[in-house]
Amino acid sequence: MHRRIPTVDRLVTVSVALAASVALAAPASAAPVAAPAALNPNTVEVHLQQQIREAAREAGIRTRLTPPGRATPGTRAIDAGLASMVSDGAIGVTGRLETPTLSWRGAAGQRDLDRGAPAGVQARFRAASITKPMIATLVLQEVEKGVWSLDTTANAIIPGLFPDHPDVTLLQLLSHTGGVPNGTSELLASQVTDWDSWDQFMAAISRDYTGQEHIDAVNAVPWTPAGEFLYSNAGYVALGMLLEAQNGRPVAELLRDRVWRPARMLHTSYPSDSTLRGPVLAEDAWIGTGWLELEDFDPDFFLSAGAVVSTTEDLNRFTRALVQGRLVDRSLVDVMVTPVTEESIEYGLGVYRLPDPCALPGEAFLYGHDGASFGTLSMTLTSEDGTRQLSLAATGRDLTDVAGRWAMGDALVPMLRASCPS
Repeated sequence: MHRRIPTVDRLVTVSVALAASVALAAPASAAPVAAPAALNPNTVEVHLQQQIREAAREAGIRTRLTPPGRATPGTRAIDAGLASMVSDGAIGVTGRLETPTLSWRGAAGQRDLDRGAPAGVQARFRAASITKPMIATLVLQEVEKGVWSLDTTANAIIPGLFPDHPDVTLLQLLSHTGGVPNGTSELLASQVTDWDSWDQFMAAISRDYTGQEHIDAVNAVPWTPAGEFLYSNAGYVALGMLLEAQNGRPVAELLRDRVWRPARMLHTSYPSDSTLRGPVLAEDAWIGTGWLELEDFDPDFFLSAGAVVSTTEDLNRFTRALVQGRLVDRSLVDVMVTPVTEESIEYGLGVYRLPDPCALPGEAFLYGHDGASFGTLSMTLTSEDGTRQLSLAATGRDLTDVAGRWAMGDALVPMLRASCPS
């Protein structure tokens, strides 16, 4: 376990956008021991998405109130925001911003806490739940081909997948409105009996899990009423299983051939073990008394809900290709980005939207998703027309406090401002 806090090693001109949702899990067994708030997925998601919405609001207000020619250059403000994140406790940050008038990328801090290599603009990282819009893209492709409809039930594709909930549809799984429990919570609850034991926690997230184990975990507990929004990792694990059953191929291959290659994503992968190759932002988490090494984390713990590893460049390419209709027909993209629910976030089908700070309220939106692995927070956003993208990832997540030690808004607000035409 590490015992030191990183400082800023270098700060390159940077780009991009951050945030994060769903995190660890709260136990959901018959007699659960309450987990810390920072390990409760609903608490974490609500808190982080509130920060994102507030950053978008603040960026929009200040952009409109700044007289022309009087603003501090946007890149300088983002540099300061990244430096603040690292000095407050983030280990490494990498980001990218692309607009018709600005192409900007940068990094701050360290790639690896032990060896001290500087974080780089092409560093790969665990994108976690940003996997979800990629899986949603595959599902919408099946709809476009006429193989499925959004009203197709999961049990129609894999009979008995949800034996007590035969009416759960693809639309409900995509929009987290089918009543399916989170799944991450239930898996952790089945493995961790002492929430003060980080050894138990590490053992739980470092073992192999099958898709069926994820499904068994949620089938064994009560569900929420259909129609209510409840962020569900297990729902997206189920979608991955359905895609594999329909196509007779692994999700990793489907993503490679039908999403990454068409979008020209050259550095994205779907690992099945803990190995991360090449220049990566290594994962470590702050646990109050020092650093917890996460090098043994097995992405099977998230599977098709969050196993993808990517770069900011690739994430920008993905969101651009998606909204421009190069991965799914534009008519289905419109369905994908239209909110099904606005209970806690305006969530569509694997994508949520935020007010575009470059426009007046209600006139335009940004679309994307965030990711929260146990050591990394990330986010990717695009404008409606695909002309502006921003992505950011940061390692060194605090597992002891929902608010964390460093503020995403430090970088997110100036990034959003810099994305607007001058």
